Amino acid sequence: MADADTLKAEILKAVAEAGDLDALEQVRIAALGRKGSLTEAMKGLGGLAPDERRAAGQALNAAKDAVAGAIEARKAALGRARLDSRLAAERVDVTLPARLRPAGTIHPISQVMDELQAIFADMGFTVAEGPDIEDDFHNFTALNIPEAHPARQMHDTFYLPPAADGRTMLLRTHTSPVQIRTMMATPPPHRIIAPGRTYRCDSDITHTPMFHQVEGLVIDRATHMGHLKGCLEDLCRTFFEVDDLPLRFRPSYFPFTEPSCEVDIGCSRADGELKIGAGEGWLEILGAGMVHPNVLVNCGLDPDHWQGFAFGMGVERVAMLKYGIPDLRTFFESDLRWLRHYGFACLDQPSLAYGLAR
Repeated sequence: MADADTLKAEILKAVAEAGDLDALEQVRIAALGRKGSLTEAMKGLGGLAPDERRAAGQALNAAKDAVAGAIEARKAALGRARLDSRLAAERVDVTLPARLRPAGTIHPISQVMDELQAIFADMGFTVAEGPDIEDDFHNFTALNIPEAHPARQMHDTFYLPPAADGRTMLLRTHTSPVQIRTMMATPPPHRIIAPGRTYRCDSDITHTPMFHQVEGLVIDRATHMGHLKGCLEDLCRTFFEVDDLPLRFRPSYFPFTEPSCEVDIGCSRADGELKIGAGEGWLEILGAGMVHPNVLVNCGLDPDHWQGFAFGMGVERVAMLKYGIPDLRTFFESDLRWLRHYGFACLDQPSLAYGLAR
């Protein structure tokens, strides 16, 4: 009993004198470790007589509990002291100015997509989406594109391994498959735009393997070319912010529209500078036409009761024209200098009420 009390007093003194957590850990190991003083004393109980063993065991257990409690209390006190010391040494000067963070910008493609969607929303169009990986039927066959058409060739289309059911799969070459899926999935009338990524095997200063399109589709019982012309006039004049922008509709050919047309806008090229809306020049910006009766039949619609128009444009192309971007490839180079120059502030949201200017 006297030995246990003496041992406890020595250990408690060492605990109280421990100046930091490392020193306290050494005291704990010396007392309670595998070869610690209290541990060794407990091992010696086996050599005592039964009555002595019981009394000594109780005393050593009490000493052990007292030492463990003292160690935990001292550990908490030393931890608080170390934290207080760190807080005093690492004090923050809240009077310093905040570090400036570079502001991000909206990519011109995202900006132009938002502008176009805002314009079409005012005309009553809704946004429709479809998969980037398409099958041959939705991308070509349903759109009245014949088997021998150049667009189906390997040099123009990214083909993928066939699907499990044998369908020919590919990366969509336009967003027209979204029009097909819309006509097959829901009954007319339809008034949609289909913005999204498209893919073609082409790469130079005016072409990239991946680019963006916005296509439109209107299907109703009494839709005609006059509606198409009025829609595209409002679109171009609002987007380019030129109220009297001249438009020219030239006859053309597309497998999925009949009649078909190319749409040009007026421009001038005086002194090597392109200016939209003035001068004697013309610039082609999109293709359009009345939906071909074969396309309606392929989608399960009766061309004697339903007709409509469709159009499509490259987002990068109209972005380059409106914002003076000279090279298509720079859209995808992720050059921060280019993004800071041509990007848009995050609060510059398109609004028809206040115009679409930057």
